[in-house]
Amino acid sequence: MSNVTDISTRQVWELLEAVTDPEVPVLTILDLGIVRDVKVENGTVTVVITPTYSGCPAMDVISMSIRMQLLSHGYKQVNISQVLSPAWTTDWMSEAGKEKLRAYGIAPPNPTQSVCSMELFADDEAVQCPHCSSWNTRRISEFGSTACKSLFQCNDCHEPFDYFKCH
Repeated sequence: MSNVTDISTRQVWELLEAVTDPEVPVLTILDLGIVRDVKVENGTVTVVITPTYSGCPAMDVISMSIRMQLLSHGYKQVNISQVLSPAWTTDWMSEAGKEKLRAYGIAPPNPTQSVCSMELFADDEAVQCPHCSSWNTRRISEFGSTACKSLFQCNDCHEPFDYFKCH
């Protein structure tokens, strides 16, 4: 248990490393880059988060998970604040997080798409298969298992897979 008079932002960041995304449990919220700031003032911890999408249904679960993680370690005064601006971008994802996605069978966002637009998400977009590493893939559906993913299929190994959309 932590002493509320002895709270450091470093301790809070370390505790947040254990909070996972409910939709992709191999990713932490730090892997996703949705934690924008941690503030500690007068015994109150404030965690500032940005959703991957403004209507992301996972944000309520993530907020609750952050609160539960901090409460379980003795932090009694916890505020979770959501900010929408600047909008979250896949550029905020850690490289380790992108590798975790690939190992989990989800194609991570393409690194060459740091400036995302609908033009870049054309039907001929090259997305690498996370199963066999082939670039010979095709989009089957604009939406995959969640709104932040598209459904693709590899033309070589024939496996379907989600692609974490760049934005």
